[in-house]
Amino acid sequence: MQGFLNLNKSAGFTSHDCVAKVRRLLRLKRVGHGGTLDPMATGVLPIALGKATRLLQYMTSEKAYQATIRLGVKTTTDDLEGDMVATSSASGLTLETIVPFLQQFQGKIEQVPPMYSAVQVQGKRLYDLARAGQTAEIPTRQVEVYQIEVLEWRPGELAELDVAIACGAGTYIRSIARDLGEVLNTGGTLASLIRTQSSGFKLDHSLTLEELAAQVQAETFNPIPPEAALEHLARITLSPDNARSWCQGQRIIYQDASTDSAANIRRVHHENGTFMGITQVIESGGEVLLAPKMVFAD
Repeated sequence: MQGFLNLNKSAGFTSHDCVAKVRRLLRLKRVGHGGTLDPMATGVLPIALGKATRLLQYMTSEKAYQATIRLGVKTTTDDLEGDMVATSSASGLTLETIVPFLQQFQGKIEQVPPMYSAVQVQGKRLYDLARAGQTAEIPTRQVEVYQIEVLEWRPGELAELDVAIACGAGTYIRSIARDLGEVLNTGGTLASLIRTQSSGFKLDHSLTLEELAAQVQAETFNPIPPEAALEHLARITLSPDNARSWCQGQRIIYQDASTDSAANIRRVHHENGTFMGITQVIESGGEVLLAPKMVFAD
């Protein structure tokens, strides 16, 4: 079995919990996930099965979320899983006041990850340091937020703002909630989070663990074909002779491929439609060559 599972993660499970459960349900050793979701979060968690685990690095990093930000409270984890450390009335806030501040969280921004996160500092995970009562200087990093859209506003002492966020890899929605609360001088924390899209997979077409178990029991489960997660990569089609040479690890001349994209990474298909794997397009000695990066099918 090889391909992908578009899993709708339930609250309370870590991403590693989900991998372990899928491994047991499918009786499959090679299982991995693309893009960690916090235990309290729900929604799309791409799961790679079998040889498809080697394709995780080539998937698009774009993600989308629906989040509820609670203003008027700060917590140790920047979400409701943590202990409350401060409160401040948010009753004076209006949506008109908040919207201009949201704009500073769009585009390429510098962000400090939460202290309770999997980011490594000096070889240790931040959450391990936090649980041990230790502190660390957390380096900022650049992330990209493509869009923040206001969905609903509920005013009050503890006001809540529902937003839809589209972003790139490494973006912490908890940090956006925390930092919005800081600039509004009320404090802020993440009250709920649903990932609606990840690496091309959408929530509308996802399966819960219970639904997966039912399909496995009924012998109706079929993984998503591996190439379905790679449609963002340009496609190259090879003749049978070229496909055979390429699958044997040989670089082959392919003049129809350009080298104008960032990493020059392409997905390779046999002319009969079979997905063959991932290649890099390189220039050497005036020729354009296809260098195998990951051979998926022989």
